[in-house]
Amino acid sequence: MGSCWDETTLILKIMKLRILIICLVLLIGACKNTEKKKVETPTAKEDQIASSEWVELMDLSDWRGYNQDSLPSNWSIKDGMIECFGEGGDVGGDIISTETYDNFEFAFEWKITKAGNSGAFYHVVEDTIYHSPYETGPEYQILDDVGFEEPIENWQKTGANYAMHVANENKTLKPVGEWNTSKIIFNKGKAEHWLNGQKIVEFDKNSQDWLEKRNSGKWNDYPDYGKSNDGYLALQDHGAGVWFRNVRVKRL
Repeated sequence: MGSCWDETTLILKIMKLRILIICLVLLIGACKNTEKKKVETPTAKEDQIASSEWVELMDLSDWRGYNQDSLPSNWSIKDGMIECFGEGGDVGGDIISTETYDNFEFAFEWKITKAGNSGAFYHVVEDTIYHSPYETGPEYQILDDVGFEEPIENWQKTGANYAMHVANENKTLKPVGEWNTSKIIFNKGKAEHWLNGQKIVEFDKNSQDWLEKRNSGKWNDYPDYGKSNDGYLALQDHGAGVWFRNVRVKRL
């Protein structure tokens, strides 16, 4: 009887040991899964944060000529400055970003030569059927409002959504040779133009007002203007010296 009892006790102890080992294995596995989740969760958050951070566009790799593979000779990017020499005229001298953007915030500082004319574009479509970004993309106008040598309308002045929306009374333009700060925001059809800390233009691209302005006659020769809500950013060479710095973009 003692021998049977000892054998039974031994079997029970072995079974308990096996159960204990199984529990330990399961516990270790659960801990590893938890650690994995702890590692993966911050990574996902970091990716989400990264996608909404400002990205500088101040490198040669960030820009190229419109319908070209590299930066044209009428532009220079070095020492924290994007410089336009004003040699391109109205056609063929503009540059575009190497990436496209749909909803974004695009910020930059700029100054221009006396009587100068330039612009910043967005949602530009690149195709050899077009010769310039203004055929498809809306323009934040950049101009020497005071010294420009030809008569101009309000829709041609700095900060206007060119030929569409004029700047409001909050606009303050700094004299030629001084740096201005500009910002364009586009988010799900709602657009804003900012100049030197003030919002000077606001419109809804999905509105009847935008459509009426779009079809008012100015864009009859450019039927694809404003059709895209995704595209390249662009900077214009309109025959004047222009300087840009602190150029950056943030996806929304």
